[in-house]
Amino acid sequence: MTNESFDRRAGEGQFGLYDQSVRKRENAYTGKYLVLLDCQEEERGMAALRSQAGIASAEPVRGAEAESAVRVFGAPDVNALFPELGVAVVDVAPDQREALVTAAQQEPAVIAAEPERLVYISTITDRTPEVTGYYPTYRSDEDVLERHTTAAMAVSLGPAWDETEHTWGLQAVRANHSPLTGQGVGVAVLDTGVDTAHPDLTAHIAGTASFVPGQSAQDGNGHGTHCIGTAAGPAQPQHGPRYGVAPEAQILAGKVLSNQGSGSDGQILAGIAWALSQGAKVISMSLGAPVGAGQLFSPVFESLAKRVITAGTLIVAAAGNDGGPVNHPANCPSILAVAALGKALDVAPFSCRGQGLVGAEINIAAPGVDVRSAWPMPQVYNTISGTSMATPHIAGIVALLAQGAPEATASELSKRLLSGAYRLAQPPASVGAGLGQTP
Repeated sequence: MTNESFDRRAGEGQFGLYDQSVRKRENAYTGKYLVLLDCQEEERGMAALRSQAGIASAEPVRGAEAESAVRVFGAPDVNALFPELGVAVVDVAPDQREALVTAAQQEPAVIAAEPERLVYISTITDRTPEVTGYYPTYRSDEDVLERHTTAAMAVSLGPAWDETEHTWGLQAVRANHSPLTGQGVGVAVLDTGVDTAHPDLTAHIAGTASFVPGQSAQDGNGHGTHCIGTAAGPAQPQHGPRYGVAPEAQILAGKVLSNQGSGSDGQILAGIAWALSQGAKVISMSLGAPVGAGQLFSPVFESLAKRVITAGTLIVAAAGNDGGPVNHPANCPSILAVAALGKALDVAPFSCRGQGLVGAEINIAAPGVDVRSAWPMPQVYNTISGTSMATPHIAGIVALLAQGAPEATASELSKRLLSGAYRLAQPPASVGAGLGQTP
């Protein structure tokens, strides 16, 4: 059953000093519910919801049918069922909630139910004090042992980052030295869409879809284009430095957040189903919703993530920028939570920390402060900060790992990613396995 109260209100979270707007967003819900069903007994589960809780029928929405998802989301009082995921998004009136809980307790085909959250982009709006410092550029002849020395030893070597040819983020994850490019690997970025006319990205956009009613996949925010650029920007952008980790990956841009930077759990589900239908090997989600101290992960998203891994795809998500517990859905054990690092390879002050609960830990870290990447025209480029910026670095690394080991399962890719991380001096609660490294 769900590990959240059905009537949870905003309240007791811990927040840092860097994005106070997050505080206003804590635990905001849409009024709908997510229902996790037994994949082999979906119709039986929905029948129980209808007969026992009076919940209306749900319209099946398949991953390859993005238009159907938008139509259902845009229609009032229409429930959605994602058959490939085994999850339904349903309207539940206040007087139906108790019956929903009862149905979930009595019917084995209904595994869990929980309120649908609002989720947001994770960009820092006020990041003072800045993370400052320096760290040496890795040398091309470094061997594995050398790059796994301690961060303290490396820092002592200096000099500061030189971003003439490559962003500091690419140097930190060693993308500038990797012989791999991500060629042929699908990288889905579920965010605010993409600037389809961006001169650096158009050649590698393999698919777009919008799950925001009334808005196309065109990015009217900038956040999505920036994340896509970091994951899969070109080896030779129109203007340097290079900023994309996997320059020949196939970009799949799913718009699950509006141009204002917000969306819902249901839109994320639609985006995940679509990404799977398009053959994505990794799904990057620079989004989330803050959680309170001690609050457990979503059982619906955790089960969904396990099903996605079984299907051969890995999900990475931003840890969050409020300095508190790892945000939803990155706090699910089967989703890799990504922390943000500054140029000194210290964890960014705003980056969320592990809380010692199952799933609520940081898995890995990546550059997330002063990250330059693509931005919608006519600006072309922008430099911003957040765990949102760290996450696509990791997605790009996963794409390279997948290219190098095309037969590897999602679980094997995850193990290779974590075991290949550069160990850092900070505790695992802040940086997980360490700084992600390209193969």
